[in-house]
Amino acid sequence: MSYFTPLPDADQRTLPARYLATEHTGGAWNPQEQHVAPVFGLMVHVLQQWGRARQSEQARQAEQNGQAGKQAPPLRPVRMSFDILGTLPVGEVTCEVHPLREGRTVELVEVGLSQGGRTAVRLRAWFLAEFSTEDIAGSSFERLDPPESMEPWDATALWPGGFIASLEGRRRQLGEGRSQVWIRSEQEVVEGEEASELASFCSLLDTANGVAVRADPAEVAFPNLDLTVSFFRMPQGPWVGMDTTASIGTTGLGLTHTVLHDADGPVGAMTQSLTVRPLKRR
Repeated sequence: MSYFTPLPDADQRTLPARYLATEHTGGAWNPQEQHVAPVFGLMVHVLQQWGRARQSEQARQAEQNGQAGKQAPPLRPVRMSFDILGTLPVGEVTCEVHPLREGRTVELVEVGLSQGGRTAVRLRAWFLAEFSTEDIAGSSFERLDPPESMEPWDATALWPGGFIASLEGRRRQLGEGRSQVWIRSEQEVVEGEEASELASFCSLLDTANGVAVRADPAEVAFPNLDLTVSFFRMPQGPWVGMDTTASIGTTGLGLTHTVLHDADGPVGAMTQSLTVRPLKRR
């Protein structure tokens, strides 16, 4: 089972690459539209495929030039910012990758995901070179209790859609707009393609505004316009841990702030900007 299946030219490592969304991407606000959480995972997957292909090409060119082993080492993603430009009916999508700022130690790369010629989501990712910082590594974020310490949570009791139905969750509610949750999924990001732990992790991030709600989604809509995530450590394992706070202002603006965890502790933080709109009563 998967969130996307590759279309005939998607495995050529030449962009644009095309994929077909499965029923498991059905959204929480409208099950006929794609939930952007697995879309984000797909974009990270495509970005990493592009990076590996480029690394292989650089190694080949270095060998041809008698400089084997001298190419720049792979860079690590430190920040990824997703802007949601429109809705996506469940169906075919296309991904393209564009380097915006190339370098040996710092790089900025953009991924565009489109449907029918219209860009629907744009990702910009900053990459940094690795340096040894083991002697000063640490974080003051409080570690999240493990999944088994929390009660099972059936998110489908609040949210519809194929994507939400694909999740296994554990949750501890701490108050209005405050929750700690663990989420995982058995779905592949792309059928028949091994996704990295980072891509799989990112495919679950856009659940944050649905795990710590301040209003009944039957009465108030609060979809997010974006998602920005920053990592200080690469996540590992199937579980995504979220310590989430939701805030709503007086003029229709909202925000979620989440500290992210894997089984070994905190890995980073993310925010979502929300448009908060009371729904008309029928």
